[in-house]
Amino acid sequence: FSVKLDAMLETALDPAFWVSVLQIIAIDILLGGDNAIVIALACRRLPEAQRKQGIFWGVVGAIALRVILIFFALQLLAIPFLKIVGALLLVWSGIKLLQPEDDGAHGKVEGSTHLMGAIRTIIIADAVMSLDNVIAVAAAAKGDLGLVIFGILVSIPIVVWGSKFVLKLMDRLPVVITFGGALLGWIAGDMLLGDAVVKPYLEGQPGWLKYAASTAGALLVMAIGTWLAKRAPRPQPPVEVVASGAQGDREHE
Repeated sequence: FSVKLDAMLETALDPAFWVSVLQIIAIDILLGGDNAIVIALACRRLPEAQRKQGIFWGVVGAIALRVILIFFALQLLAIPFLKIVGALLLVWSGIKLLQPEDDGAHGKVEGSTHLMGAIRTIIIADAVMSLDNVIAVAAAAKGDLGLVIFGILVSIPIVVWGSKFVLKLMDRLPVVITFGGALLGWIAGDMLLGDAVVKPYLEGQPGWLKYAASTAGALLVMAIGTWLAKRAPRPQPPVEVVASGAQGDREHE
């Protein structure tokens, strides 16, 4: 027992452990905003008395499924080339995070009028939407499932009950989203060098190469993401167009 306690204390005092925990929490908050919206939409038709139950059990089921998916991801990432694929997916996720949000993206989520239906919707939607989250958390955890569970248990309540604050923060401080994209790029660079195919070529190389790859990943995501965001068409509010057209007709008369 004392040996286990010493090991736990040693882990708790390790700065690398807390860096990984903070990375996992940041990933879950930045990539979990959509999941929080889906939870709200899935429970919107429930009676008031059942909404809290729907949210609670939906979140419990989503957490359990997320841990299972990450467990399998940790095993699969040991296969050659899969970390390279995962790194590319993370780069794409970071670029996508920096793009203008589609306001109608959640309109297809059906709210259920009964408790089990809402819970089922939350769990299925979370599984479908969480691929980038699962890969990012698995990469940040570096094979430690206990670290994954700890990070998720801390961050999921923040996502669910603090989603409004997080969304407002992102609206007021766009740099938070930029930071999130850069974080995914940073993890992708580190993940790329950890692939079983790449590792043999890095033996004897200087330690700063790892940080150089992570920095390159972060800069790549920010550069491409910002460039694509500037090129994206900005939607025009239809109400203003109609109003101005009607005003022009009155002036013509």
